[in-house]
Amino acid sequence: MAAKQLKEFTTEEVAQHNKPDDLWVIVDGKVYDLTRFKDMHPGGTAVLLDEDIPGKDVTEQFYALHRHEVLLRPQFARLQIGTIQGSQSVIVSRVDGELSKVPYAEPTWLSEGYHSPYYKESHRRLQKAMRQFVDEVIYPDAQAREEDGKRPSADVIQKMAAVELHAMRLGPGKHLKGRVLMGGIVTPEEFDYFHELVITQELSRVGARGYGDGLQGGAVIGLPPVLNFGNPELRKRVADDVLSGKKFISLAISEAFAGSDVQGLKTTAKKTEDGKHWIINGTKKWITNGAFSDYFTVGCKTDDGFTVIFVERSDGVETKSIKTSYSPTAGTAYITFDNVKVPVENTLGPEGGGIFVILSNFNHERWVMCCSSARTQRVIIEECLKWTAQRKAFGKPLNSLAVIRSKLAAMMARAESVQSWLENITYQMNNMSYKEQAQKLAGPIGLLKMYSTRCAQDTARDAVQIFGGRGITRTGMGRFIEHYYRTVTFDSLLGGAEDVLGDLGVRQAIAKMPKNARL
Repeated sequence: MAAKQLKEFTTEEVAQHNKPDDLWVIVDGKVYDLTRFKDMHPGGTAVLLDEDIPGKDVTEQFYALHRHEVLLRPQFARLQIGTIQGSQSVIVSRVDGELSKVPYAEPTWLSEGYHSPYYKESHRRLQKAMRQFVDEVIYPDAQAREEDGKRPSADVIQKMAAVELHAMRLGPGKHLKGRVLMGGIVTPEEFDYFHELVITQELSRVGARGYGDGLQGGAVIGLPPVLNFGNPELRKRVADDVLSGKKFISLAISEAFAGSDVQGLKTTAKKTEDGKHWIINGTKKWITNGAFSDYFTVGCKTDDGFTVIFVERSDGVETKSIKTSYSPTAGTAYITFDNVKVPVENTLGPEGGGIFVILSNFNHERWVMCCSSARTQRVIIEECLKWTAQRKAFGKPLNSLAVIRSKLAAMMARAESVQSWLENITYQMNNMSYKEQAQKLAGPIGLLKMYSTRCAQDTARDAVQIFGGRGITRTGMGRFIEHYYRTVTFDSLLGGAEDVLGDLGVRQAIAKMPKNARL
């Protein structure tokens, strides 16, 4: 179909079309005929018949009420009949893959003219490729699934598998050997935690918290215990299934009876008389991806303590979706294990040694959440900076008000401090063995997670105040703010409640106090 030919008009010509049955307007140098549309306008006909609208340039009024993306929708794009002679569009659409030019919308290392000691050329190549991939493949699906509540689309999962994103999200390690990462942009041998940080932060930009967890979030926390503690046959089979996107796996630890208190869990595993199988009974709650998982990494009470066991979906395993304040795309589930028979070979790590298996996994899980939290705070800063520049109150832009600038200053300071601390810890991870990380970084990572999630909640609250009623409305100008405010507390709970993690950091510090330290 041939593209519609657009005419050029003068502002004087447009001004003549100022009646209910002949209604034109100008938005950003483009001319729109709203004559037939006015009766379908979601805000009512009266809004478009206001004396400041028909036949006039309504750019300022439009952007005070609507996001730019509205003009790009087919039903509105076809209302354009021309352009204004000699004018050029000032508002440009977001281009897939591009960095934002809004201050503080990107971390410092990606900001023009700034430098960082941490990132190499391979990190920059990966970031560029990830930005393009997320914008083109993941972002559209994230917005659609956030709307309909369905799990992430299978084709997105497969496209991620094709470039080994599922494998890279587990961090550096033997599981990357022989894989072609993002088309060869980075090799398995050079892949480090900063590469993983780049991936996690780019994925976080989609502004859809539940979808982000649904996007194989369960594998990030549920597969490492299998890779690190499973027998060779189990490791290969499960890794092949999950990293290829064919199967989903969940970490099933939390229960209605206990969350951060892992020792208080009540799900039991008893051996059969011949000692060849476990019989598992109990329940798990708030399990990410559990509703559609094929595999489960399950924490159980056994005769000799606490043991982690790999369980496949089978007879006796029942999952039910839990309605939380974020999207059902995450597949958050309540799981029942009713006399589930599992081979003893599926034991992960030593019997009774499950605490070590789980605790060794927590550092990475919490670090990943800090990566995400740091980046999503910048999404909110960008939204607020744009809004306060275009929204007027008391005859002036919002950003002319000192109280608004004070909130923006606090947001920027929080985002910068979280990112800087995160990069410092990531550098330590790159230069420590896995054992050293477990010994030295559990406390600092716990403190960082507590700090980052508290900063995120402060930023969410400030953003709502800046956006006003739009900040609590699920559609329109403030939809990302509303979503963030509604879902931001998840990170303060998942992976360990922030109060518990703060206390962990302090207790570890106290344990390392020099015996001779005195005031």
